[in-house]
Amino acid sequence: MGIQLVVSLLAATIMQRMAPHCSFARWLLCNGSLFRFKHPSEGELCALAGKQVAKPNRRDRRQNGESKPLTVPKDIDLHLEKAPVRVIDALVLRFFLEYQWLIDFAVYASGVFIFTECYCSIVDASKEVNIGAIWCVLTVLFGLKTLHTLMSHYFGSEEGGERSVCLAFGFLSLLVAMLVLVVREDYLEFGLEPGFNSLFNNLETFVKQQGYADWSPGYQADCEAWPGCSVCLHWSSLAFPGLRLAQTHLDAVQMNSDRPLIQILLHMSFMSPIIVLILWVKPIARDFLANAPMGKTSVTIVSSSAFDSMRLGIIVALCVLRLAMTRYHLQAYLNLAQKWVEQMKREAGRIAAIDIQKKVTRVFCYLTVVTLQYLTATYLFVVFFFFCIGDFSWNPGAEQTPGVTPALVLPTAAPAASVVLDDDEEGVDYMEEDIQATVSRLSESFTALRSVLTPLFFRGFFAFLTWWVAACQVLSSLFGIYFHQYLMQS
Repeated sequence: MGIQLVVSLLAATIMQRMAPHCSFARWLLCNGSLFRFKHPSEGELCALAGKQVAKPNRRDRRQNGESKPLTVPKDIDLHLEKAPVRVIDALVLRFFLEYQWLIDFAVYASGVFIFTECYCSIVDASKEVNIGAIWCVLTVLFGLKTLHTLMSHYFGSEEGGERSVCLAFGFLSLLVAMLVLVVREDYLEFGLEPGFNSLFNNLETFVKQQGYADWSPGYQADCEAWPGCSVCLHWSSLAFPGLRLAQTHLDAVQMNSDRPLIQILLHMSFMSPIIVLILWVKPIARDFLANAPMGKTSVTIVSSSAFDSMRLGIIVALCVLRLAMTRYHLQAYLNLAQKWVEQMKREAGRIAAIDIQKKVTRVFCYLTVVTLQYLTATYLFVVFFFFCIGDFSWNPGAEQTPGVTPALVLPTAAPAASVVLDDDEEGVDYMEEDIQATVSRLSESFTALRSVLTPLFFRGFFAFLTWWVAACQVLSSLFGIYFHQYLMQS
Protein backbone atom coordinates (compact mmCIF):
# COMPACT_ATOMS: atom_id res chain seq x y z
CA MET A 1 0.00 0.00 0.00
CA GLY A 2 1.63 3.18 -1.21
CA ILE A 3 1.24 6.55 0.44
CA GLN A 4 -1.23 7.70 -2.24
CA LEU A 5 -3.57 4.80 -1.50
CA VAL A 6 -3.29 5.41 2.24
CA VAL A 7 -4.21 9.08 1.82
CA SER A 8 -7.13 8.13 -0.47
CA LEU A 9 -8.51 5.67 2.08
CA LEU A 10 -8.06 8.27 4.81
CA ALA A 11 -9.92 10.89 2.73
CA ALA A 12 -12.76 8.46 2.03
CA THR A 13 -13.05 7.60 5.72
CA ILE A 14 -13.08 11.25 6.78
CA MET A 15 -15.68 12.05 4.12
CA GLN A 16 -17.95 9.29 5.37
CA ARG A 17 -17.56 10.16 9.06
CA MET A 18 -17.71 13.94 8.74
CA ALA A 19 -20.59 14.20 6.24
CA PRO A 20 -23.35 14.33 8.93
CA HIS A 21 -21.43 16.94 10.95
CA CYS A 22 -19.36 19.05 8.55
CA SER A 23 -20.37 19.42 4.91
CA PHE A 24 -19.19 22.04 2.43
CA ALA A 25 -22.35 21.52 0.37
CA ARG A 26 -24.59 22.30 3.34
CA TRP A 27 -22.47 25.30 4.26
CA LEU A 28 -22.72 26.65 0.71
CA LEU A 29 -26.51 26.78 0.89
CA CYS A 30 -27.14 27.21 4.62
CA ASN A 31 -24.43 29.61 5.85
CA GLY A 32 -26.94 32.44 6.34
CA SER A 33 -26.02 34.41 3.21
CA LEU A 34 -28.93 33.10 1.09
CA PHE A 35 -32.50 34.24 1.77
CA ARG A 36 -35.65 32.57 0.60
CA PHE A 37 -39.18 33.97 0.44
CA LYS A 38 -41.99 32.46 2.48
CA HIS A 39 -45.32 31.91 0.85
CA PRO A 40 -48.21 33.96 2.34
CA SER A 41 -50.91 32.19 4.29
CA GLU A 42 -54.59 32.44 3.44
CA GLY A 43 -55.17 34.64 6.46
CA GLU A 44 -52.55 37.14 5.24
CA LEU A 45 -54.06 37.19 1.77
CA CYS A 46 -57.52 37.73 3.23
CA ALA A 47 -56.27 40.64 5.33
CA LEU A 48 -54.63 42.23 2.27
CA ALA A 49 -57.66 41.72 0.06
CA GLY A 50 -60.16 42.97 2.64
CA LYS A 51 -63.78 42.76 1.53
CA GLN A 52 -62.82 41.71 -1.98
CA VAL A 53 -62.26 38.12 -0.94
CA ALA A 54 -64.62 35.74 -2.70
CA LYS A 55 -65.60 33.26 0.00
CA PRO A 56 -67.67 30.20 -0.97
CA ASN A 57 -71.18 29.99 0.49
CA ARG A 58 -73.19 26.94 1.57
CA ARG A 59 -75.28 26.83 -1.61
CA ASP A 60 -72.11 26.57 -3.78
CA ARG A 61 -70.84 23.79 -1.55
CA ARG A 62 -74.10 21.82 -1.88
CA GLN A 63 -74.19 22.30 -5.66
CA ASN A 64 -70.56 21.50 -6.42
CA GLY A 65 -69.96 19.03 -3.64
CA GLU A 66 -66.76 20.85 -2.68
CA SER A 67 -65.74 24.38 -1.76
CA LYS A 68 -64.39 26.75 -4.35
CA PRO A 69 -60.79 27.88 -3.89
CA LEU A 70 -60.14 31.19 -2.23
CA THR A 71 -59.39 33.88 -4.81
CA VAL A 72 -57.87 37.34 -4.33
CA PRO A 73 -57.23 40.26 -6.69
CA LYS A 74 -53.88 40.15 -8.45
CA ASP A 75 -53.11 43.80 -7.67
CA ILE A 76 -53.04 43.39 -3.87
CA ASP A 77 -50.18 44.98 -1.96
CA LEU A 78 -48.34 41.72 -1.29
CA HIS A 79 -44.79 41.71 0.12
CA LEU A 80 -43.14 38.37 0.75
CA GLU A 81 -41.34 37.71 4.00
CA LYS A 82 -37.63 36.87 3.85
CA ALA A 83 -36.03 34.05 5.81
CA PRO A 84 -32.49 32.65 5.74
CA VAL A 85 -32.07 29.21 4.21
CA ARG A 86 -31.52 26.78 7.07
CA VAL A 87 -30.40 23.17 7.08
CA ILE A 88 -33.79 21.93 8.25
CA ASP A 89 -35.37 23.67 5.25
CA ALA A 90 -32.86 22.33 2.73
CA LEU A 91 -33.06 18.70 3.89
CA VAL A 92 -36.56 18.30 2.44
CA LEU A 93 -35.56 19.57 -1.00
CA ARG A 94 -35.46 17.12 -3.88
CA PHE A 95 -31.97 16.03 -5.05
CA PHE A 96 -30.44 17.48 -1.88
CA LEU A 97 -28.69 14.22 -0.98
CA GLU A 98 -27.31 13.92 -4.51
CA TYR A 99 -26.14 17.53 -4.33
CA GLN A 100 -24.45 17.04 -0.96
CA TRP A 101 -22.70 13.86 -2.08
CA LEU A 102 -21.39 15.35 -5.33
CA ILE A 103 -20.10 18.62 -3.87
CA ASP A 104 -18.48 16.97 -0.85
CA PHE A 105 -16.86 14.34 -3.04
CA ALA A 106 -15.51 17.10 -5.30
CA VAL A 107 -14.01 18.91 -2.30
CA TYR A 108 -12.24 15.79 -1.04
CA ALA A 109 -11.13 14.96 -4.58
CA SER A 110 -9.51 18.40 -4.75
CA GLY A 111 -7.65 17.68 -1.52
CA VAL A 112 -6.43 14.29 -2.75
CA PHE A 113 -5.37 15.82 -6.05
CA ILE A 114 -3.39 18.60 -4.37
CA PHE A 115 -1.65 16.04 -2.14
CA THR A 116 -0.76 13.74 -5.03
CA GLU A 117 0.64 16.66 -7.02
CA CYS A 118 2.82 17.74 -4.10
CA TYR A 119 3.88 14.14 -3.54
CA CYS A 120 4.79 13.59 -7.19
CA SER A 121 6.77 16.84 -7.26
CA ILE A 122 8.89 15.70 -4.30
CA VAL A 123 9.19 11.95 -4.98
CA ASP A 124 9.74 10.29 -8.34
CA ALA A 125 6.36 8.55 -8.76
CA SER A 126 6.50 7.98 -12.50
CA LYS A 127 5.89 4.24 -12.06
CA GLU A 128 2.94 4.74 -9.71
CA VAL A 129 -0.67 5.23 -10.71
CA ASN A 130 -1.81 8.78 -10.01
CA ILE A 131 -4.75 8.22 -7.67
CA GLY A 132 -5.59 11.92 -7.78
CA ALA A 133 -6.50 11.47 -11.44
CA ILE A 134 -8.84 8.61 -10.50
CA TRP A 135 -10.63 10.84 -7.98
CA CYS A 136 -10.96 13.55 -10.63
CA VAL A 137 -12.41 11.27 -13.28
CA LEU A 138 -14.85 9.85 -10.73
CA THR A 139 -16.01 13.38 -9.97
CA VAL A 140 -16.53 14.00 -13.68
CA LEU A 141 -18.53 10.77 -14.03
CA PHE A 142 -20.67 11.56 -10.98
CA GLY A 143 -21.34 15.05 -12.36
CA LEU A 144 -22.35 13.66 -15.76
CA LYS A 145 -24.61 11.12 -14.07
CA THR A 146 -26.31 13.91 -12.13
CA LEU A 147 -26.83 16.01 -15.25
CA HIS A 148 -28.26 13.04 -17.14
CA THR A 149 -30.59 12.28 -14.21
CA LEU A 150 -31.90 15.84 -14.33
CA MET A 151 -32.24 15.60 -18.11
CA SER A 152 -34.29 12.41 -17.77
CA HIS A 153 -36.88 14.39 -15.81
CA TYR A 154 -37.14 16.87 -18.68
CA PHE A 155 -37.72 13.95 -21.03
CA GLY A 156 -40.47 12.67 -18.74
CA SER A 157 -42.38 15.94 -18.91
CA GLU A 158 -45.94 15.57 -20.18
CA GLU A 159 -45.86 18.76 -22.22
CA GLY A 160 -42.84 17.67 -24.23
CA GLY A 161 -41.34 21.13 -24.72
CA GLU A 162 -38.28 20.37 -22.59
CA ARG A 163 -37.73 17.13 -24.50
CA SER A 164 -37.72 19.01 -27.79
CA VAL A 165 -35.17 21.49 -26.49
CA CYS A 166 -32.82 18.69 -25.36
CA LEU A 167 -33.12 16.86 -28.69
CA ALA A 168 -32.58 20.04 -30.69
CA PHE A 169 -29.46 20.93 -28.74
CA GLY A 170 -28.16 17.37 -29.06
CA PHE A 171 -28.45 17.24 -32.85
CA LEU A 172 -27.02 20.75 -33.16
CA SER A 173 -24.03 19.75 -31.04
CA LEU A 174 -23.40 16.70 -33.27
CA LEU A 175 -23.35 18.93 -36.35
CA VAL A 176 -21.06 21.52 -34.79
CA ALA A 177 -18.72 18.86 -33.36
CA MET A 178 -18.26 17.23 -36.76
CA LEU A 179 -17.46 20.63 -38.24
CA VAL A 180 -14.93 21.33 -35.50
CA LEU A 181 -13.20 17.97 -35.96
CA VAL A 182 -12.38 18.73 -39.60
CA VAL A 183 -10.56 21.95 -38.66
CA ARG A 184 -6.82 21.57 -39.08
CA GLU A 185 -4.43 21.56 -36.13
CA ASP A 186 -2.98 24.84 -37.39
CA TYR A 187 -6.14 26.58 -36.14
CA LEU A 188 -7.50 24.44 -33.30
CA GLU A 189 -4.63 22.69 -31.55
CA PHE A 190 -6.39 19.86 -29.78
CA GLY A 191 -3.77 17.29 -30.75
CA LEU A 192 -6.35 14.64 -31.69
CA GLU A 193 -4.59 13.59 -34.90
CA PRO A 194 -1.14 12.92 -33.37
CA GLY A 195 -2.85 11.37 -30.35
CA PHE A 196 -4.80 8.87 -32.43
CA ASN A 197 -1.72 8.13 -34.55
CA SER A 198 0.21 7.32 -31.39
CA LEU A 199 -2.65 5.17 -30.09
CA PHE A 200 -3.00 3.08 -33.24
CA ASN A 201 0.75 2.68 -33.76
CA ASN A 202 1.20 1.38 -30.22
CA LEU A 203 -1.93 -0.76 -30.51
CA GLU A 204 -0.64 -2.32 -33.72
CA THR A 205 2.71 -3.09 -32.07
CA PHE A 206 0.96 -4.58 -29.06
CA VAL A 207 -1.32 -6.82 -31.16
CA LYS A 208 1.58 -8.05 -33.26
CA GLN A 209 3.46 -8.96 -30.10
CA GLN A 210 0.48 -11.11 -29.17
CA GLY A 211 0.87 -13.13 -32.39
CA TYR A 212 -1.56 -11.35 -34.73
CA ALA A 213 0.87 -10.26 -37.41
CA ASP A 214 -1.75 -9.53 -40.10
CA TRP A 215 -3.78 -7.09 -37.99
CA SER A 216 -3.95 -3.45 -39.03
CA PRO A 217 -6.06 -0.56 -37.66
CA GLY A 218 -8.60 -0.21 -40.44
CA TYR A 219 -11.16 1.83 -38.45
CA GLN A 220 -9.00 4.77 -37.45
CA ALA A 221 -11.23 7.32 -39.24
CA ASP A 222 -14.30 6.01 -37.42
CA CYS A 223 -12.53 6.24 -34.07
CA GLU A 224 -11.45 9.81 -34.78
CA ALA A 225 -15.12 10.73 -35.31
CA TRP A 226 -16.09 9.11 -32.01
CA PRO A 227 -15.34 12.20 -29.82
CA GLY A 228 -17.81 14.22 -31.88
CA CYS A 229 -20.54 11.61 -31.40
CA SER A 230 -19.85 11.29 -27.67
CA VAL A 231 -20.41 15.00 -26.98
CA CYS A 232 -23.91 14.89 -28.49
CA LEU A 233 -25.54 13.47 -25.36
CA HIS A 234 -23.31 15.61 -23.13
CA TRP A 235 -24.49 18.86 -24.69
CA SER A 236 -28.12 17.77 -24.37
CA SER A 237 -27.59 17.65 -20.61
CA LEU A 238 -25.96 21.10 -20.66
CA ALA A 239 -28.81 22.81 -22.51
CA PHE A 240 -30.96 23.74 -19.53
CA PRO A 241 -27.98 24.59 -17.26
CA GLY A 242 -26.92 27.13 -19.88
CA LEU A 243 -30.41 28.59 -20.13
CA ARG A 244 -30.62 28.80 -16.34
CA LEU A 245 -27.18 30.41 -16.12
CA ALA A 246 -28.26 33.13 -18.55
CA GLN A 247 -31.32 33.97 -16.48
CA THR A 248 -29.48 34.06 -13.15
CA HIS A 249 -26.68 36.13 -14.69
CA LEU A 250 -29.08 38.80 -15.92
CA ASP A 251 -30.87 38.90 -12.56
CA ALA A 252 -27.61 38.94 -10.58
CA VAL A 253 -26.26 41.87 -12.59
CA GLN A 254 -29.49 43.78 -12.06
CA MET A 255 -29.53 42.87 -8.35
CA ASN A 256 -26.01 44.30 -7.88
CA SER A 257 -26.54 47.44 -9.95
CA ASP A 258 -25.02 49.58 -7.18
CA ARG A 259 -21.86 47.41 -6.89
CA PRO A 260 -19.75 47.86 -10.04
CA LEU A 261 -16.95 45.53 -8.86
CA ILE A 262 -19.37 42.64 -8.40
CA GLN A 263 -20.86 43.36 -11.81
CA ILE A 264 -17.42 43.17 -13.42
CA LEU A 265 -16.73 39.83 -11.71
CA LEU A 266 -20.12 38.51 -12.78
CA HIS A 267 -19.44 39.47 -16.39
CA MET A 268 -15.97 37.89 -16.21
CA SER A 269 -17.47 34.69 -14.81
CA PHE A 270 -20.09 34.60 -17.55
CA MET A 271 -17.53 35.24 -20.29
CA SER A 272 -14.97 32.75 -18.93
CA PRO A 273 -15.95 29.93 -21.37
CA ILE A 274 -15.20 32.29 -24.28
CA ILE A 275 -11.70 32.81 -22.89
CA VAL A 276 -11.27 29.03 -22.76
CA LEU A 277 -12.30 28.76 -26.40
CA ILE A 278 -9.74 31.38 -27.42
CA LEU A 279 -6.94 29.61 -25.55
CA TRP A 280 -7.11 26.69 -28.01
CA VAL A 281 -7.20 28.85 -31.14
CA LYS A 282 -3.57 28.63 -32.19
CA PRO A 283 -3.21 31.86 -34.25
CA ILE A 284 -4.75 33.93 -31.44
CA ALA A 285 -3.25 32.27 -28.38
CA ARG A 286 -0.05 30.26 -28.84
CA ASP A 287 1.29 31.89 -31.99
CA PHE A 288 0.56 35.39 -30.73
CA LEU A 289 2.28 34.85 -27.38
CA ALA A 290 5.19 32.87 -28.83
CA ASN A 291 5.78 35.27 -31.75
CA ALA A 292 4.13 38.54 -30.79
CA PRO A 293 4.53 41.12 -33.58
CA MET A 294 6.48 44.17 -32.42
CA GLY A 295 7.02 46.39 -35.42
CA LYS A 296 9.21 44.60 -37.93
CA THR A 297 10.36 42.03 -35.40
CA SER A 298 8.62 39.44 -33.24
CA VAL A 299 8.95 39.09 -29.47
CA THR A 300 8.47 35.84 -27.55
CA ILE A 301 6.27 36.67 -24.58
CA VAL A 302 5.69 33.10 -23.40
CA SER A 303 7.59 30.08 -24.60
CA SER A 304 5.65 27.28 -26.24
CA SER A 305 6.57 24.83 -23.48
CA ALA A 306 5.24 27.19 -20.79
CA PHE A 307 2.04 28.02 -22.66
CA ASP A 308 0.32 24.73 -21.73
CA SER A 309 0.93 25.29 -18.02
CA MET A 310 -0.25 28.89 -18.29
CA ARG A 311 -3.40 27.78 -20.11
CA LEU A 312 -4.28 25.27 -17.41
CA GLY A 313 -3.64 27.86 -14.71
CA ILE A 314 -5.97 30.35 -16.42
CA ILE A 315 -8.74 27.76 -16.66
CA VAL A 316 -8.42 26.86 -12.97
CA ALA A 317 -8.54 30.56 -12.03
CA LEU A 318 -11.70 31.04 -14.10
CA CYS A 319 -13.31 28.02 -12.41
CA VAL A 320 -12.46 29.44 -8.98
CA LEU A 321 -14.02 32.75 -10.05
CA ARG A 322 -17.21 30.99 -11.08
CA LEU A 323 -17.31 29.17 -7.75
CA ALA A 324 -16.90 32.51 -5.95
CA MET A 325 -19.90 33.93 -7.84
CA THR A 326 -22.17 31.05 -6.80
CA ARG A 327 -23.92 32.94 -4.00
CA TYR A 328 -24.92 35.85 -6.25
CA HIS A 329 -26.41 33.55 -8.87
CA LEU A 330 -28.33 31.50 -6.32
CA GLN A 331 -29.71 34.58 -4.60
CA ALA A 332 -30.74 35.97 -7.97
CA TYR A 333 -32.63 32.74 -8.56
CA LEU A 334 -34.37 32.89 -5.17
CA ASN A 335 -35.45 36.46 -5.95
CA LEU A 336 -37.60 35.08 -8.78
CA ALA A 337 -40.39 34.61 -6.23
CA GLN A 338 -40.54 38.32 -5.44
CA LYS A 339 -40.07 39.13 -9.13
CA TRP A 340 -43.09 37.01 -10.02
CA VAL A 341 -45.18 38.72 -7.34
CA GLU A 342 -44.26 42.16 -8.71
CA GLN A 343 -45.25 41.03 -12.18
CA MET A 344 -48.56 39.66 -10.85
CA LYS A 345 -49.42 43.02 -9.32
CA ARG A 346 -49.37 44.63 -12.76
CA GLU A 347 -51.99 42.22 -14.09
CA ALA A 348 -55.77 42.45 -13.81
CA GLY A 349 -58.21 39.86 -12.56
CA ARG A 350 -58.21 37.41 -9.69
CA ILE A 351 -56.01 34.47 -8.79
CA ALA A 352 -56.42 31.54 -6.45
CA ALA A 353 -54.54 31.81 -3.17
CA ILE A 354 -53.23 28.28 -3.57
CA ASP A 355 -51.64 29.27 -6.90
CA ILE A 356 -49.75 32.12 -5.23
CA GLN A 357 -48.47 29.77 -2.55
CA LYS A 358 -47.43 27.18 -5.14
CA LYS A 359 -45.57 29.71 -7.28
CA VAL A 360 -43.61 31.09 -4.34
CA THR A 361 -42.83 27.69 -2.84
CA ARG A 362 -41.80 26.13 -6.15
CA VAL A 363 -38.88 28.54 -6.49
CA PHE A 364 -37.30 27.37 -3.24
CA CYS A 365 -38.06 23.69 -3.92
CA TYR A 366 -36.03 23.93 -7.14
CA LEU A 367 -32.98 25.43 -5.41
CA THR A 368 -30.82 22.28 -5.27
CA VAL A 369 -31.52 21.52 -8.93
CA VAL A 370 -30.35 25.00 -9.93
CA THR A 371 -27.26 24.63 -7.74
CA LEU A 372 -26.41 21.28 -9.33
CA GLN A 373 -26.86 22.71 -12.81
CA TYR A 374 -24.61 25.65 -11.97
CA LEU A 375 -21.78 23.76 -10.27
CA THR A 376 -21.63 20.55 -12.32
CA ALA A 377 -21.42 22.50 -15.57
CA THR A 378 -17.89 23.61 -14.69
CA TYR A 379 -14.88 21.88 -16.18
CA LEU A 380 -12.40 22.05 -13.31
CA PHE A 381 -11.97 18.32 -12.82
CA VAL A 382 -11.76 17.70 -16.54
CA VAL A 383 -8.76 20.04 -16.46
CA PHE A 384 -7.30 18.22 -13.46
CA PHE A 385 -7.61 14.86 -15.18
CA PHE A 386 -6.29 16.38 -18.40
CA PHE A 387 -3.27 17.62 -16.47
CA CYS A 388 -2.55 14.33 -14.70
CA ILE A 389 -2.84 12.03 -17.70
CA GLY A 390 -1.14 14.40 -20.12
CA ASP A 391 2.04 14.77 -18.02
CA PHE A 392 1.80 18.54 -17.86
CA SER A 393 3.53 20.62 -15.23
CA TRP A 394 2.30 23.55 -13.18
CA ASN A 395 5.78 25.07 -13.43
CA PRO A 396 5.85 27.29 -16.54
CA GLY A 397 9.58 26.83 -16.93
CA ALA A 398 9.51 23.06 -16.72
CA GLU A 399 10.41 21.11 -19.80
CA GLN A 400 7.47 18.99 -20.95
CA THR A 401 7.87 15.80 -22.91
CA PRO A 402 5.53 15.09 -25.79
CA GLY A 403 4.26 12.02 -24.01
CA VAL A 404 5.22 9.47 -26.69
CA THR A 405 5.76 5.98 -25.34
CA PRO A 406 8.70 4.06 -26.78
CA ALA A 407 8.44 0.62 -28.36
CA LEU A 408 6.28 -1.73 -26.39
CA VAL A 409 8.17 -4.36 -24.45
CA LEU A 410 5.96 -6.27 -22.08
CA PRO A 411 7.61 -7.27 -18.82
CA THR A 412 7.92 -10.91 -18.00
CA ALA A 413 7.48 -12.28 -14.55
CA ALA A 414 10.60 -13.47 -12.83
CA PRO A 415 10.61 -17.25 -12.28
CA ALA A 416 10.00 -18.27 -8.74
CA ALA A 417 12.91 -19.91 -6.97
CA SER A 418 12.40 -23.59 -6.25
CA VAL A 419 12.76 -24.43 -2.57
CA VAL A 420 12.26 -27.80 -0.86
CA LEU A 421 9.55 -27.37 1.79
CA ASP A 422 7.84 -29.52 4.37
CA ASP A 423 4.27 -30.74 3.97
CA ASP A 424 2.96 -28.08 6.38
CA GLU A 425 4.54 -25.25 4.42
CA GLU A 426 3.63 -26.56 0.95
CA GLY A 427 0.05 -25.18 0.97
CA VAL A 428 1.21 -21.75 2.10
CA ASP A 429 3.88 -21.72 -0.59
CA TYR A 430 1.35 -22.55 -3.32
CA MET A 431 -0.88 -19.71 -2.12
CA GLU A 432 2.05 -17.27 -2.18
CA GLU A 433 2.97 -18.42 -5.69
CA ASP A 434 -0.62 -17.90 -6.87
CA ILE A 435 -0.67 -14.39 -5.40
CA GLN A 436 2.69 -13.56 -7.00
CA ALA A 437 1.50 -14.88 -10.36
CA THR A 438 -1.71 -12.82 -10.13
CA VAL A 439 0.24 -9.69 -9.22
CA SER A 440 2.62 -10.33 -12.09
CA ARG A 441 -0.23 -10.70 -14.59
CA LEU A 442 -1.91 -7.52 -13.33
CA SER A 443 1.37 -5.64 -13.57
CA GLU A 444 1.84 -6.82 -17.15
CA SER A 445 -1.71 -5.78 -18.07
CA PHE A 446 -1.37 -2.30 -16.55
CA THR A 447 2.03 -1.81 -18.17
CA ALA A 448 0.67 -2.81 -21.56
CA LEU A 449 -2.34 -0.52 -21.12
CA ARG A 450 -0.16 2.45 -20.15
CA SER A 451 2.05 1.72 -23.15
CA VAL A 452 -0.89 1.71 -25.58
CA LEU A 453 -2.79 4.67 -24.10
CA THR A 454 -0.04 7.25 -24.27
CA PRO A 455 -0.13 10.68 -22.63
CA LEU A 456 -0.10 12.17 -26.12
CA PHE A 457 -3.47 10.54 -26.81
CA PHE A 458 -4.93 11.71 -23.49
CA ARG A 459 -3.73 15.25 -24.17
CA GLY A 460 -5.64 15.42 -27.42
CA PHE A 461 -8.81 13.73 -26.17
CA PHE A 462 -9.20 15.70 -22.94
CA ALA A 463 -8.17 18.94 -24.63
CA PHE A 464 -11.08 18.45 -27.03
CA LEU A 465 -13.40 17.54 -24.14
CA THR A 466 -12.41 20.61 -22.10
CA TRP A 467 -12.82 22.89 -25.11
CA TRP A 468 -16.15 21.36 -25.99
CA VAL A 469 -17.59 21.78 -22.47
CA ALA A 470 -16.72 25.47 -22.74
CA ALA A 471 -18.30 25.64 -26.21
CA CYS A 472 -21.51 24.06 -24.90
CA GLN A 473 -21.73 26.64 -22.14
CA VAL A 474 -21.11 29.51 -24.54
CA LEU A 475 -23.75 28.45 -27.08
CA SER A 476 -26.44 27.51 -24.56
CA SER A 477 -25.90 30.58 -22.35
CA LEU A 478 -25.86 32.99 -25.30
CA PHE A 479 -29.08 31.44 -26.56
CA GLY A 480 -30.46 31.86 -23.04
CA ILE A 481 -29.54 35.56 -23.06
CA TYR A 482 -31.35 36.01 -26.37
CA PHE A 483 -34.35 34.04 -25.11
CA HIS A 484 -34.77 35.96 -21.84
CA GLN A 485 -33.96 39.39 -23.26
CA TYR A 486 -35.99 39.34 -26.45
CA LEU A 487 -38.30 36.33 -26.81
CA MET A 488 -39.70 36.45 -23.28
CA GLN A 489 -40.28 40.21 -23.41
CA SER A 490 -42.00 40.03 -26.79
